[in-house]
Amino acid sequence: MVETVYGSSADEGIRAAARLLHDFNVEYEEPVPPPDVLAVRLSGLVADGQITVLLARAREGGAPVGVAVMRVQPSILSLGQEVYLAELYVEPDRRGQGYGRELMIEAMRVARERGAEYAYLITSEDDRLAQRLYEASGFRRTEGAGGPLMVAYEREL
Repeated sequence: MVETVYGSSADEGIRAAARLLHDFNVEYEEPVPPPDVLAVRLSGLVADGQITVLLARAREGGAPVGVAVMRVQPSILSLGQEVYLAELYVEPDRRGQGYGRELMIEAMRVARERGAEYAYLITSEDDRLAQRLYEASGFRRTEGAGGPLMVAYEREL
């Protein structure tokens, strides 16, 4: 079961999403604030309509096991909307059980409902499990494997 999360940083859904996002970044050795700080940030972005947070719950017992965070935004190249799937994470011991697929299906449903005509995401070259999920969900790789290699850059301001 996948639900859209709303509410304050004290709400269980927001807290669960923040914990999962924290765990995701820790797993991939990325800097991340503590879950309580993330919960405040998430609740503010959700309340402002800047992001949508989806939470996957275990079929047995309903414990939170996965999270997706997406931004629906105006497209630069068309009059429609586009969706950026910024985060998608399933707890390691729950991978391969369909939770990622459920999150993807719901994310694309919500995106279409909000007028998005195009979806994009980024993953690391070595995350083969994520790549299989994205390709099985209809995404196509647009770089490498016959296309130009794209390089991501970032900097602090």
